Amino acid sequence: MSQLHDEYIKRILSARVYDVSEQTRLHAAPQLSARIGNSVWLKREDEQPIFSFKCRGAFNRIYQLMQQQSVAGVICASAGNHAQGVALAARKLNIPAVIVMPQTTPGIKVDAVRNLAGEVILHGDDFASALTYALTLVDDRGFAFIHPFDAPDTIAGQGTVGVELCQQHPGALDVVFLPVGGGGLAAGVSAYMKYLRPEVRIVGVEPVDAASMHGALQADERITLEQVGLFADGVAVAQVGKHCFELCREFLDEVVLVTVDEMSAAIKDIFNETRTLTEPAGALAVAGMKRYVKDRGVTGQNMIAINSGANINFDRIRHVAERVEIGESREALLAVTIPEQPGSFLRFCNTLGRRGITEFNYRYADTELAQVFAGVELSGGAQERRALVDHLVQSGYAVLDMTHNDTAKLHLRHMIGGHAKLSSEKLYRFVFPERPGALLGFLKAMGEQWNITLFHYRNHGAAYGRVLVGMTLPEGAEQQLAQFINTLGFQSEDESDNQAYSLFLR
Repeated sequence: MSQLHDEYIKRILSARVYDVSEQTRLHAAPQLSARIGNSVWLKREDEQPIFSFKCRGAFNRIYQLMQQQSVAGVICASAGNHAQGVALAARKLNIPAVIVMPQTTPGIKVDAVRNLAGEVILHGDDFASALTYALTLVDDRGFAFIHPFDAPDTIAGQGTVGVELCQQHPGALDVVFLPVGGGGLAAGVSAYMKYLRPEVRIVGVEPVDAASMHGALQADERITLEQVGLFADGVAVAQVGKHCFELCREFLDEVVLVTVDEMSAAIKDIFNETRTLTEPAGALAVAGMKRYVKDRGVTGQNMIAINSGANINFDRIRHVAERVEIGESREALLAVTIPEQPGSFLRFCNTLGRRGITEFNYRYADTELAQVFAGVELSGGAQERRALVDHLVQSGYAVLDMTHNDTAKLHLRHMIGGHAKLSSEKLYRFVFPERPGALLGFLKAMGEQWNITLFHYRNHGAAYGRVLVGMTLPEGAEQQLAQFINTLGFQSEDESDNQAYSLFLR
């Protein structure tokens, strides 16, 4: 063991963390274990008082500093979790805290810091801007600066997670997965695990658009990313710490990269096991574990993923839910060209068979052909998606697979529409009980007597499905349509005079 390694082991074993932190559970994940063919445990750092592991490093850093010198107060820059850790530690140690946070920080984290009596200053659009500004305040206030990750005592505090893992799982263990932002957690845990359990593989996980440690290890030196993705704001760091990199270069075995869709799917996996919603950065380790297993095809191994935080804004859940099905390869997004004539929707749905429809968008634009945006449930992943596309093509449809098209997923699915300029168009909103095959049953009930000019359906997992339908009517067919709707038996509303419809779609 090198002198540096020996120094860090001593720091970790003597770290002061339990004044504000707890020894968190190692939570068995039987559902996830069965799905990926390996035995999985979740280290529940989301159960800390601030819902993140960051209180460990923050308290140890401030406490050790106060043993060495007089500390009038502390200043830090953080995207949220470190900020809460510093604010909690400062309150416990009875000193003031100034927290500089990027303006993009989720409100739940800003409010949490204020609730801990920390003075919050919002500055800049990213961590780098907040850090630069925080450093300018150090001399003005005469306070000590507490770096979010790049300090030996901070790394040692985070390393206590590794101490607990070794105590809680003394048996056979193959891989530990942990999230990587600035690298403090990865540095501390990997240093300790390689000291006590050198046979265990330590794998860091980063988003593909915030891969600062991955790039640094490839270059064998720290790099600075020009842009950093903000979906996983807890690890949105352009450059890893100097001390963190020294340790990770020696003790971290590799870094796995994951996408937004994979993080979203991991949030759902953790929810299914724990009924807890983690933040995107908090689900990184599980996402990386699934990617690791998929890429290597490993089975029968013992794996631990560190759930690092649960500070997620409630409104972020909407975006996560939209991406989950694709992240799990359970939804295909397709653009399909069908004939513009009565009955085309029904024939297309019959071609899809009993597959669940998650979304259906269409707006009349041409007298010959219609472009349909369709979301289709999958149970067999990418292989089933390819087979579905082949089946549609063989059935005579032109198909564009948009499952991995970010523009389509984020924007175009919400923008399909336009002014069709059809004077005889009527618009109706229908509500019907949601169940497998419900949409197909709705279209069968409509039959081929009405020419559909607008169609929108999205399955939100609710008890009732909601469809918006536009139809052109032959002259004098209003009464026939009224009778048809009455026979249909579904709750309906005539929206033909809706002002929003007139403004954007008529």
